[in-house]
Amino acid sequence: MINVILCGGNGTRLWPVSRKMYPKQFNKLIGDKTLFQETVYRNRKYCQDTIVVSNEEQYFLCLDQLRELHMTNCSFILEPVGRNTAPAIVLACLDLDPGELVFVTPSDHVITDTLEYAEVIAKAQELAEKNYIVTFGIVPNYPETGFGYIESNGTNVVSFTEKPNELKALEYIEKGNYLWNSGMFLFKAGVIIEELRNNAPDIYDESKKALLNSYGDGHQKIRLEDMLKIPANSIDYAVMEKSKRIKVVAASIGWSDLGSFESLYEKLPKDDNNNAVSTKNHINIDSKDNLLLVKNKTVVTIDVEDLIIVDTNDALLISKKGNSQKVKEAVTKLENEMSDLVNVHQNAFRPWGSYTVLEEMDRFKLKRIVVKPGKRLSLQKHYHRNEHWIVVSGTARITIEDQEMIVRTNESTYIPMGKMHRLENPGKIDLILIEVQVGEYLGEDDIVRLDDDYKRNEMGASQ
Repeated sequence: MINVILCGGNGTRLWPVSRKMYPKQFNKLIGDKTLFQETVYRNRKYCQDTIVVSNEEQYFLCLDQLRELHMTNCSFILEPVGRNTAPAIVLACLDLDPGELVFVTPSDHVITDTLEYAEVIAKAQELAEKNYIVTFGIVPNYPETGFGYIESNGTNVVSFTEKPNELKALEYIEKGNYLWNSGMFLFKAGVIIEELRNNAPDIYDESKKALLNSYGDGHQKIRLEDMLKIPANSIDYAVMEKSKRIKVVAASIGWSDLGSFESLYEKLPKDDNNNAVSTKNHINIDSKDNLLLVKNKTVVTIDVEDLIIVDTNDALLISKKGNSQKVKEAVTKLENEMSDLVNVHQNAFRPWGSYTVLEEMDRFKLKRIVVKPGKRLSLQKHYHRNEHWIVVSGTARITIEDQEMIVRTNESTYIPMGKMHRLENPGKIDLILIEVQVGEYLGEDDIVRLDDDYKRNEMGASQ
């Protein structure tokens, strides 16, 4: 069996923890593994191979997190833009043996009952071997309005229902034969391809063309022009609501999609006052039932309850519990303002290492840059800024136009605006340097890549 992991979501409902370039599945929200790592780790006992369908910008982030798990049997399909779950699934299945069992899972779910999880997978496998497409329906324990529902009769699917209002959700719970739609599926590769070809031939045809034109070394990267020709649609609309070969397995597996800070609060350990707190430096005075996601700060709460407080280096979210879904409205406003707060943290990860924005004001920006041993940044230039580099630790090999130099600890250099340059770590330890940017415009999209080891040709990704 092959695990296809859908890894393309942005997780904006968990902003400011989750950003487009570092969404929730790559964060360690619960425990010492990220949600993506937990998904890979959880399913490797059932699946011999893993296919990750991801946005191309997150490829190297996925690789780094897989290396932490010592996972080597993973392949990738990289999308330049998302077109929803139906194209993602068909792209992963087109080249597989038609009889291969495929277990499709999102990358950002929490599952705590591993024994029950094993049992429902076994039930789904039996049905999939009989050429059914199996979906996993979560047994609901409250009237959630944020999920789709599956009306069931045993393993038979009666209907799929959109997200209901509160009264309708309560009605579903009282009836007892409605399940939450989890977004997990199990089927034979040939079965899903046949059903998609019959029910959504345009998606099948364009996906097949796109996969044939894909390229890459160790991954299949879809060309942008081909991806845009694929109609965007979910697997639910494209296949599940039309096919006559659908079965459902009811699952009580301690499942959550962590679609809100309230659902995250439910999964985190609590103190004696029912507070879920991420920092040890919490002084509590008569406060209860709060979620506090704070790092590197002492937090004092006095006479407050039912609050969500999320603090990052560059943003602070405060909400009443029960209302955090409105964070999407805040994200929309930030997008309208063209704010980078939607896209990246002050601490951003790149295939060569990472950078942290230490301070930013009009006409200058201060960064801490870490380059891994043997890695180098793209050969690049900027039109609107000058850069000063000061080596704090390690050794830097720096190229400016046709001049190459070695810069060691406590030494520095200057890169004038418009000059072609490159930074490299030739050593065996991390290279750490401070970068001072000075100029009229300091946006992360002021970059022209002339050569890149990681074949990133899009503009807008720093360094």
